[in-house]
Amino acid sequence: MKLSLASLAFTASMVLSTAAFADADDTKWINKCVLDNVKEGQTTETVQKYCECMNSKMSDSETQSISEWEKTHKAEEEECSKASGWKK
Repeated sequence: MKLSLASLAFTASMVLSTAAFADADDTKWINKCVLDNVKEGQTTETVQKYCECMNSKMSDSETQSISEWEKTHKAEEEECSKASGWKK
């Protein structure tokens, strides 16, 4: 339980720091991506970096979520996985 609360607190702090560099729409998509990937066995920092990277690759007019978009953009997914330190 303590680990879950610590992880949640860390995630909240990362999300808040992301908000300083992203507009509201970016923040919304990054937060959704983090939630979509919370159970993937990665650190919160890794997931945050991955989601920010993927968001930066997407067009501002994109309507798909990051989790949907990554399925059809394998090169970007691989690049962001590597950049974030995602362990497979």
